[in-house]
Amino acid sequence: MDRSSHDEPSKEDNASTQIDHSLKQSESRDIVETEHSRGPHVEVDFFDPAGVHELRKTITQMSGQRRDDVNPSKASRISDASSDATLSPGDGPFDFEKTLRLAVRKAEESEIKLRELGVVFEDLRVVGLGAATTYQPTLGSTLNPLNFIETAKQLRHPPTRDLLSGFEGCVRPGEMLLVLGSPGAGCSTLLRTLANQRSDFHAVHGDVHYDSFTPEEIHKHYRGDVQYCPEDDVHFPTLTVKETLGFAARMRTPRTRIHSSREEHIESLTSVLATIFGLRHAQNTLVGDAGIRGVSGGEKKRVSISEVMATRSLLTSWDNSTRGLDASTALEFVRALRLATDIGRTSTIVSIYQAGESLYELFDKVCVIYEGKMAYFGSAKRARQYFIDMGYEPANRQTTADFLVAVTDPNGRTARPGFEARAPRTAVEFAEYFKSSDLGALNREDMETYKETSVGKPEKALEYRESSRAEHAKTTPPGSSFIISLPMQARALMLRRLQIIKGAKAAQVIQTATFILQAVIVGTIFLRLSDTTATFFSRGGVLFFGLLFAALSTMAEIPALFAQRPIVLRHSRAAMYHPYMEALALTLIDMPMTAITLIFFSIVLYFLVGLQQSAAQFFTFLLFVVTITISMKAYFRALAAVFKSPAPAQAIAGVSVLILTLYTGYNIPPPSMIGALKWITYINPLKYGFEALMVNEFHTINGECATLVPQGPGYTNITLANQVCTTVGSLPGQAQVNGARYLGMSFQYYYSHLWRNFGINVAFGIGFIIILLIVTELNSKSSVGSSVTLFKRGSKAVTAARSSTLDEEKIESTHETVAGAAMEVKNAMVEASATKNTFSFQGLTYVVPVSDGHRRLLDDVSGYVAPGKLTALMGESGAGKTTLLNVLSERTTGGVVTGDRLMNGQALPIDFRAQTGYVQQMDTHLPTATVREALLFSAKLRQPASVPLEEKEAYVDKCLKMCGLEAYADAVVGSLGVEHRKRTTIGVELVAKPSLIFLDEPTSGLDSQSAWAIVCFLRNLADSGQSIVCTIHQPSAELFEVFDRLLLLRKGGQTVYFGDLGHRSTQLINYFERSGGRPCGDAENPAEYILDVIGAGATASSDIDWYEKWKASNESRQLACELEEIHSEGRQRPPVTAAMLNEFSTSWGYQVTTLLRRTLSSYWRDPSYLMSKLGVNIAAGLLIGFTFFKAKDSIQGTQNKLFAVFMSTIISVPLSNQLQVPFLDMRTIYEIRERHSSMYSWTALITAQILAEIPWNILGSSLYFLCWFWTVSFPNDRAGFTYLMLGVVFPIYYTTIGQAVAAICPNAEIAALLFSFLFSFVLSFNGVLQPFRELGWWQWMYRLSPFTYLIEALLGQAVGRTVINCAAEELVTLDPPSGTTCAQYLNPYINSTGGYLTNPDASSGCMYCSYSSTDAFLSESFNIYYSHHWRDFGIFCAYIVFNFVCVYLFTYLFRVRTGSLLGSLKKRLARSRS
Repeated sequence: MDRSSHDEPSKEDNASTQIDHSLKQSESRDIVETEHSRGPHVEVDFFDPAGVHELRKTITQMSGQRRDDVNPSKASRISDASSDATLSPGDGPFDFEKTLRLAVRKAEESEIKLRELGVVFEDLRVVGLGAATTYQPTLGSTLNPLNFIETAKQLRHPPTRDLLSGFEGCVRPGEMLLVLGSPGAGCSTLLRTLANQRSDFHAVHGDVHYDSFTPEEIHKHYRGDVQYCPEDDVHFPTLTVKETLGFAARMRTPRTRIHSSREEHIESLTSVLATIFGLRHAQNTLVGDAGIRGVSGGEKKRVSISEVMATRSLLTSWDNSTRGLDASTALEFVRALRLATDIGRTSTIVSIYQAGESLYELFDKVCVIYEGKMAYFGSAKRARQYFIDMGYEPANRQTTADFLVAVTDPNGRTARPGFEARAPRTAVEFAEYFKSSDLGALNREDMETYKETSVGKPEKALEYRESSRAEHAKTTPPGSSFIISLPMQARALMLRRLQIIKGAKAAQVIQTATFILQAVIVGTIFLRLSDTTATFFSRGGVLFFGLLFAALSTMAEIPALFAQRPIVLRHSRAAMYHPYMEALALTLIDMPMTAITLIFFSIVLYFLVGLQQSAAQFFTFLLFVVTITISMKAYFRALAAVFKSPAPAQAIAGVSVLILTLYTGYNIPPPSMIGALKWITYINPLKYGFEALMVNEFHTINGECATLVPQGPGYTNITLANQVCTTVGSLPGQAQVNGARYLGMSFQYYYSHLWRNFGINVAFGIGFIIILLIVTELNSKSSVGSSVTLFKRGSKAVTAARSSTLDEEKIESTHETVAGAAMEVKNAMVEASATKNTFSFQGLTYVVPVSDGHRRLLDDVSGYVAPGKLTALMGESGAGKTTLLNVLSERTTGGVVTGDRLMNGQALPIDFRAQTGYVQQMDTHLPTATVREALLFSAKLRQPASVPLEEKEAYVDKCLKMCGLEAYADAVVGSLGVEHRKRTTIGVELVAKPSLIFLDEPTSGLDSQSAWAIVCFLRNLADSGQSIVCTIHQPSAELFEVFDRLLLLRKGGQTVYFGDLGHRSTQLINYFERSGGRPCGDAENPAEYILDVIGAGATASSDIDWYEKWKASNESRQLACELEEIHSEGRQRPPVTAAMLNEFSTSWGYQVTTLLRRTLSSYWRDPSYLMSKLGVNIAAGLLIGFTFFKAKDSIQGTQNKLFAVFMSTIISVPLSNQLQVPFLDMRTIYEIRERHSSMYSWTALITAQILAEIPWNILGSSLYFLCWFWTVSFPNDRAGFTYLMLGVVFPIYYTTIGQAVAAICPNAEIAALLFSFLFSFVLSFNGVLQPFRELGWWQWMYRLSPFTYLIEALLGQAVGRTVINCAAEELVTLDPPSGTTCAQYLNPYINSTGGYLTNPDASSGCMYCSYSSTDAFLSESFNIYYSHHWRDFGIFCAYIVFNFVCVYLFTYLFRVRTGSLLGSLKKRLARSRS
């Protein structure tokens, strides 16, 4: 293709020219390289050679098709849209000369202005808020009034401190800067600041220039050009990879572009990105998250990179994006960035932990941060020599990045001989040394050169502005950061919302099915209501339910809205769209979806119940239900948008639900409401909806009177003139009651309000949506978690560690064990040295069943673990490292294990699991416990009961010293840094005095210094006689040399090598070189070398079958001999005896006591949990109490008392949902870690959980009772039994039922949904919403529902056997036959039926009250009897016993027993037949 300019290019060559130009044209602006060394280039087809080849053909064909239609000068153009979107240049590395010639020629023809952006900063100082406290809050400290004063002071004058100071440097377009430092040094702060994310800090001082723009201008006008990419890959899980990238491309598609249409641009860009980053095979795969299966972790990282590339960011900060990835995946990631930086001419800033040498070499510049000061900024190639010249020595084979970080750690660095006194020591000295050095001067010179060419250049700024304006859609304001118009944003966001719903079809189907199921249940409870007055109350109940269920089911959306907020925030900061447009799109798409669900719901409910059968009334019902639901959805969404975290949002939502429900008008009609709170009905949209539904239903009803007074024996010949209906609204002489009159007198509801209420509801809906949009735009921040190590109150250690914890970034001091108290620690280890036993395994094979047969995870693995030796277990992802560890430690579930596991050549003792320690990759601990408490808990339950407590405590102190955790003994585990948490995990296992320790990835997620500290600690443990097996991801060379022995596996669980490493890994390297592997370079990391040789790297492959090589090797035969020798020698010694005779070390009672103490302590230290528990009770007690304030002794007053009791039972739903969370958290800790160590019985855990929860719930219910009982004005003499039921028995009931439901469920979300669903059953069938006599077929459920007995006991006892005095509107008026008085006429009826007369001597206008006592009212209407209250108490207690049994039974069936229930039943049946 390198031909002279006058040659006529062929169609194919012209396509290639376009491809090459699109890749490299902007390189022309970097004709003269700075003297800073450039990182190496990466081939464009690195990830997907086949995909790139296919893409190249596609683009060639597209070019050929368009050639006739497109002006040649324009065809060779490419917009900025593709300057970041890497079109393939073909195979092989970049040819700079060719690129330059082509780019210069095409640039002359181009009419599209391209732009680039660098950053230069001087005297940069970032000020953050200092930590407010280093003490753990408790319920006591939260309620302490002195703490309120302290909090108020800190709000007025927040403590501040410098996070960064004295930074200067520049990052040019096309350059990559690596930022290094220990955790907490300020890496994230620098990345955020350079990415212009200033709102996260208290203040930012100094000069920062993005070429000729200030940070303020960039934020206001060009926000999308400067981006910060956090380390977490958070995406919408139900979008596919293609949809995710397509959306990002759509939101940043420029108006001026090479492709004729936007769709073509989006398709081309996403195709290119998917190809370059190796995602073509996953384009139609969901991105996924922890709960939804999607792409792998490495692929998700590449999706994140591609998304930023698609938005065409010019300057990007990538924060610790390789955390948790192994070295091979991390290298892929940085190669991808190198590719993107070279091709896109972007400015790239990256912070990385544990950076390998091959990875480090990809960077142009490096910045080393030391406690917020700049220790170095400049060429990456010169950094190593700079620090050597300063006076520090790198360790053998230490990578450059590890060396640079180690230099900033007093315990990790080694001074060169003669430099001990001269080399800088403190952060300030390092910063001053650099400033006065030649490289410091060179950095300033580089900055000046860059400022001369790029800063304060109006013509350059003008070009940038014109380039930016040319990208804006015609209707987008030129100064806006967003390049597409609001309608285009709305359209794209609505499309994305549809894609999200499509990806989560199952959830939508389940939601609709739930609505239909509820409608069926309620519809059959109120099946085919008759038109008599007896059903008036029931009709109200149906309408109330129809409105309430639809409207309040939206509350479940709150967690989802918070889950998506970080995504919306990131997209908004990338200038993809306004947050309020996302909220609007959600609302617009949700409206038809909601309407469809509610149409199904309404049809089923309406026609099963048999509400008024006219089209107008049905569609009015439907219209109001849909309108109210949409209004309430907007309300809950707006509520979520106001808060920064879900907990307060859900708490406020819960209280508002209670208020809205109480003041709808069903539980307490408006005339009965007290004046002080009646105003709530005016701001309650449900009230207007309920009134509209009621008048819509009742205005056409003329209900046949169900109860005429008088009637029965002796009243057979009287006429209607002398009878009256007892229903409110009846008229003398009429056998029917007009529905509209009934509503007017009972509720003050009028048909004339129907469409007025519709207007009000629409106004509420629009108002809530407007508030939602405004709040979403203004408050798009997420809450930031605590970043400070908290200490137990009253502990002395806080002062010792304070200096290393007061920081906005997580501080993790790393080297207590490496220096200082090293001798003391070693002494402690020698004292605690383990028994000298050799653990061996031979011919281990592990086969598990899969859908299409069986899969072999381990294949004939043999080896041994000798005392005092540190054995590494390595292999690529999927090689079976963790599987082998689980098999060796007997922690597998399912599958078949064959082969021998022996201790000293003899069978393992029965308590082998208890005798071994297993340190899992996930540091699972109770977050509120201190380090000492975590270790002591393990020691108490794992050491034999015969060991005195004092001895256990002394050994815990020894282990704290061994683990280097003395200063952190009283630190709260949940607030510790990654390294200290890992040390705590190791400590928890050490206190059990194990004979063997297994560790799974102990260095994963740590920075290089922390990883070094942990491995050195393991080395010291091994030196003291401990046997240790440790899986490890690709370690640095110096880390690798700490190990004695290696077991290397390949995919399929096959052994590749087992044996000693030898000095500097020579024995290992010699084996692979002898067996046909390539030679290992002198500077090469042996760990990376062996994985590369066996074909385990990211792009490596091997022609040699290393498994067969191993089986045929001398080393394999030597291993067999060693094993035989170990076995024969061991058999001459007595077998290893079991330390425990029973399954557990301690008695069941001791386990319960220890667990109970831990759980109660955890609750006390979680004030938010206890405060919300007590707060809900107090708020609900006051609210319900004052709603039914001083309920009268009329019929309505008695009904109000009934609802005061009924509403009291509803608060068990939020309280149960709340208590399920700690129950499941404790169960998770047990299942993940403590169960496998045989620490305690699962029954002890359940018992402790129940016993810890009950006292707090009784206290909460007692507070509720105090706020509620006398406010409603129940009789004083009834308080005792009411308190017994509501304050003692009821909290025990909802504690146990809540935990029984949680025992079935895998997580808290499902537990909450299941509990709410089950609760709707007991609520529907307890005889309040639908009286017993009307339940029909469902009467069996009434007898089964525990709430039937609870409500009968509470109500019958509290309200029964009292007199009713009818209110004026409750009295019915009738005339007796002439010549008789009211008493003469009605006494026979009153004697047989009940009721009383207010004017017995009158001869006309008799005022009759249908009830004289509450007993008659309760028994007739609700089947409630005073005499049953002790019987009900007994039955309710029986339900509690049943719940207790269920908690244990469900835990056993669903969580403890292995295998399926059905499978075990089949086996038993087969056994019984045989």
